[in-house]
Amino acid sequence: MKNTLLFLLLLIGCIHCKAQEKPNIVLLFADDAGYADFGFQGSKEMKTPNLDKLAKQSLRFTQAYVTDPTCGPSRAGLMTGRYQQRFGFEENNVPGFMSPVSAKDGPAMGLPVNETTIADYLKKRGYSTAFYGKWHLGGEDKFHPMKRGFDEFYGFRGGARDYFPYEKEPKEKLNKLEKGFGNFEEHNGYLTDELAKEALAFIDRSHKKGTPFFAFLSFNAVHTPMDATKEDLEQFPNLEGNRKIVAAMTLALDRAAGKIIDRLEELGIAENTLVVFTNDNGGPTDKNASINLPLSGTKSNYLEGGIRVPFLMKWPGKIKPNSTYDKPISTMDLLPTFYAAAGGNANELKNIDGVDLLPFLTGKSQKVPHETLFWKKDARGTIRKGNWKLLRFPDRPAKLFNIEEDPKELNDLAAQRPEIVKALYKELFQWESSLMRPRWLLRKSFEKDDIDRMDAYWPLQSN
Repeated sequence: MKNTLLFLLLLIGCIHCKAQEKPNIVLLFADDAGYADFGFQGSKEMKTPNLDKLAKQSLRFTQAYVTDPTCGPSRAGLMTGRYQQRFGFEENNVPGFMSPVSAKDGPAMGLPVNETTIADYLKKRGYSTAFYGKWHLGGEDKFHPMKRGFDEFYGFRGGARDYFPYEKEPKEKLNKLEKGFGNFEEHNGYLTDELAKEALAFIDRSHKKGTPFFAFLSFNAVHTPMDATKEDLEQFPNLEGNRKIVAAMTLALDRAAGKIIDRLEELGIAENTLVVFTNDNGGPTDKNASINLPLSGTKSNYLEGGIRVPFLMKWPGKIKPNSTYDKPISTMDLLPTFYAAAGGNANELKNIDGVDLLPFLTGKSQKVPHETLFWKKDARGTIRKGNWKLLRFPDRPAKLFNIEEDPKELNDLAAQRPEIVKALYKELFQWESSLMRPRWLLRKSFEKDDIDRMDAYWPLQSN
């Protein structure tokens, strides 16, 4: 009897150990943060001690890109590992802002239900999955996170909401705070802190079960509205206006991220956890006083300041800490990378544009993860091939830049290298020809707004 009991205990222990062989995965995702607005990115104004500490423990990517410079499409690309234009998610899906002849279904705009998400794939690998914060991938019930591979959800379905509790029904119902499925109730306190609190509880529960977990913290910080606590604002006496507020909001974001990182240490699972911190697009300087320097551009345009984002990856024993990786990667690479880290074979994934980054980061492959990357919205399009980057506009001739030599995109080489312009123009169009038509469209006036914003934050541009 004793031998049988001992065998059962050993068997249970082995099962627990085997489950723990798979790394836990934590994705810390900021919203509308400036490229330069973290200490590890060179900021002297922001206070980000926790993320700066994480950076020293991580590999930092210097050329990390998103698939779109706006919230919804960027998330759709990350969530599926695909160019979101392949399934028609080309524009932001914001009820009330769409063209009158498209998207009349309102909240029915969302990530198509036949697309497989990053959470779907990880659940197949035995992971507990949870999503916290801003969803923005569809407001109808069929698009709900808990119907897209996530076991738990605490956040809001829309694209932007107050950080403090609503005292009355919000104008946009998709921005009501929701726990689980259909349980709408406002929080107490400051939302950034509350999201971390809920995620900590999930991590604790998963750890007790002995199962690997995937926690996706999709913070709405530092997206507008400009909300910050009095205590956080007092930490920046030398700043004013929105710059002061965004600094306070960033401090709260850093505090929340720090709590997650610290809990992994407290539970003794940090060594077996893959942690990523990144952002959904460039900062909208005109809206939240974020700074993307030394890059030109902002959110909503294809200059480097709109599509290049801070990006950290930590995986003890697998990825070299306090190091950098200087070749182009994309947030759509996260799906195949996480899948491979979870023990899956990324080569078996179908219809994926992202790549498993692990062979490149561990030195097994000396190739470039992406020789070519594409971006598109309406008449605008961009291609980066090697170090050449072509930008196509609706209101002026295309421009050509060598990104390695000119990351600020100040020296247009289109007139000097017409043969490269022609080749890239054709390759961009060839890629576009393989895409779906957009499922919905914003009002056309927003295209001009995006162009005007681009020009306002593009030094020395020639029109």
